[in-house]
Amino acid sequence: MKWLLTHLRQRSFWINPAALMLGALVTVLALYVFNPSILELIELKTYDLRFVSRGPLRPGPAVALAVIDEKSLNAEGRWPWPRSKVARLIDILSDDGAKVIGFDVTFSEPDANSQLALIDRLAAQLNARAVKDPSLHRFVTDSRQDADNDRALVNAIKRSKAAVVLGYFFHMDESTLEYRLDAGEIERRLRSIGRSKYPLTRQTGRRADEPPFLKAYAPQTNLEMFTDVATASGYFSLQSDQDGVLRWMPLAIQGGDDLFPSLGMVCVWHYLDRPSLIVEVGEHGVEGIRVGDRFVPTDEAGRLLINYLGPPKTFPHFSVTDILNGRVQKGALKDRIVLVGATAIATYDVKNTPFTPVYPGLEVHATVIDNILTQSFMARPEWARVFDVLAIVGMSTLTGVALTRLGPVNGVLFTAGLFALYIFLARWLFVSARLWLNMVYPLMALVIVYTALTVYRYLTEQRERKKIKGTFKQYVNEHVVEEMIKDPTRLRLGGEEKVLTVLFCDLEGFTTYSERYSPHEMTEMLSEYYDRVTEQVFLHRGTLKEYVGDELMAFFGAPLEAADHARLACAAALGMREQTRALAAAWAKIGRPRLRARTGINSGPMLVGNLGSKYRFAYGVLGDQVNLGSRLEGLNKVYGTEIIVGENTARLIEGAFRCRELDMVRVKGREQAVRIYELVSATGAELVPEHEKALWCYADALDAYRKGRWADALGLFRHALTLWPQDGPSVALGQRCQVFLENPPPEPWDAVFDQLFK
Repeated sequence: MKWLLTHLRQRSFWINPAALMLGALVTVLALYVFNPSILELIELKTYDLRFVSRGPLRPGPAVALAVIDEKSLNAEGRWPWPRSKVARLIDILSDDGAKVIGFDVTFSEPDANSQLALIDRLAAQLNARAVKDPSLHRFVTDSRQDADNDRALVNAIKRSKAAVVLGYFFHMDESTLEYRLDAGEIERRLRSIGRSKYPLTRQTGRRADEPPFLKAYAPQTNLEMFTDVATASGYFSLQSDQDGVLRWMPLAIQGGDDLFPSLGMVCVWHYLDRPSLIVEVGEHGVEGIRVGDRFVPTDEAGRLLINYLGPPKTFPHFSVTDILNGRVQKGALKDRIVLVGATAIATYDVKNTPFTPVYPGLEVHATVIDNILTQSFMARPEWARVFDVLAIVGMSTLTGVALTRLGPVNGVLFTAGLFALYIFLARWLFVSARLWLNMVYPLMALVIVYTALTVYRYLTEQRERKKIKGTFKQYVNEHVVEEMIKDPTRLRLGGEEKVLTVLFCDLEGFTTYSERYSPHEMTEMLSEYYDRVTEQVFLHRGTLKEYVGDELMAFFGAPLEAADHARLACAAALGMREQTRALAAAWAKIGRPRLRARTGINSGPMLVGNLGSKYRFAYGVLGDQVNLGSRLEGLNKVYGTEIIVGENTARLIEGAFRCRELDMVRVKGREQAVRIYELVSATGAELVPEHEKALWCYADALDAYRKGRWADALGLFRHALTLWPQDGPSVALGQRCQVFLENPPPEPWDAVFDQLFK
């Protein structure tokens, strides 16, 4: 930490909040451009959470699912079923009015029928034995036709009033096959589905290279006997993201030189009565698929961002066994796209989606069909990248500017609020406008800027703490230093004018003791005295300015604001008087000299701050009111008092302390006279009755003195002394009355005493 603070000081000319904010911004923008996989993965997870927080939506009425579920397997036997049963399913769906029947299964191998194999062996035996019986041969031929399930399926497809769309899949690369296909076989397979390719590709913008279509190695097609009679074919190949979640559906895959549509796209095309079907390619790649007057936006590779509507069974499910056995209401599937596929456990292709990790692939195709028909698409447009960059810049700037103007608590609240606000905005746009805007990078920019500026603030505050402690630890007590560190805004370094209270305290005649005591003894006695009185200054939140010989100077109300600075100064003065008296009593017992201190206190506007020059400066106060405080301390010699306060201070402490008005004085260096008061005690403190009476007597005497009744005043001052012989002010003003009796002052007399010496 010490090294870091030193390094920070050395580099402070360029390490500042603006530089840190700019550095954080550049870092996040660089990460956004390169998009590390870990951050992309986090963004994908926030995308999924937006789906979950949005909740399920109701699908349109066009799609229904004929599912091979557990109920169907239990009733009809294990899958795969005889093709004759699939043929009967097509007949029932067609008769019920289904408009399109799409299969999420393949028929790539002949039906394994044991009866057909037996009939074929019987026919072979008849031929081998040269049996010429026509009726027997006709029986064998009719039996073969009745037992040929593949033929039954072909016939059902032919007579179906609904468009039958068969499903197939692509091997995207050679590694997915355990055997090698020659070019001729690949060409044959592509030719078999040639009727189902995209009829037209339209270039809407200039491109220097080929569009970035997904390219497949070879299709795994149905038997040609089925493909030839089916209305069309569409692939059901799916590709998951790096985290295994399926978010995109490729709507166009290139096989050979042609583009082929997905199962869902083909079903939609026939459902809409085969309008124009065009792949539109722009300057940056695929822009989308146009189906009649509908447009399906895609990414540059031709992939649709799937707008999932909810968890499994969001679409209506009809068990195949219920359909086969007439338990589905007549007309329930009329004018619908009916997708046939498996949903029974261990029989279907499980997909991981934003809503759930167990989702039937059949419902993925249903979702895509619904998205296209309802035109309800998730969008990640090209301008979203511009928005992302602006969001990164905006979040960084707002956070940086706010943190430089707010305190730690408000800074945390602002940052947390901005963090939550952006999440709310991104979710709101996702739900209401179906926009996918990046959430990770703008929030990362906010967090990095906040962290950098918080660390910077912590390190600089540590430096400021050290600076404050170094500046004030010798002036104020530790508690005051900690208060300044907690709230540096209360600290004002540098000169400013404030109303404060200053205190001067001097030991009476202490310098004369230097002849009797060694320097070591003088230092020891002075240190013991200063320990006690300084403790009182610190106890009352005063600031020690300096020790000059046997004089102490302190002030109250700075560097920490204190509205009751005058009260604190007077309380400290009384505490200092008690400590001085206690120390004097202790010294008297060990033969040390008499100890008596004189204190002057004054309040008023004065300049406070770090005062001095570039060579040396210290925290202190300057001004006329400071000088007056020093003069008040010296007036104690004239009046025989211990604590004198100026009229400003007396007015500020009224009610809290008992003060006696002493005189009107014009001190040396000032033309304006000032009332001076003796600080007697705190209000409520008990006095000796004689002392109490002497104070009242002095007040009457002072009134007579100011009216020029010298004899009356002298008598009252002498009476006060009989009550309290130690009363120095009565002695001083009594002597002045005696002088005026003999030599009256010139008229007009203003009752002001001129102090000619400091």
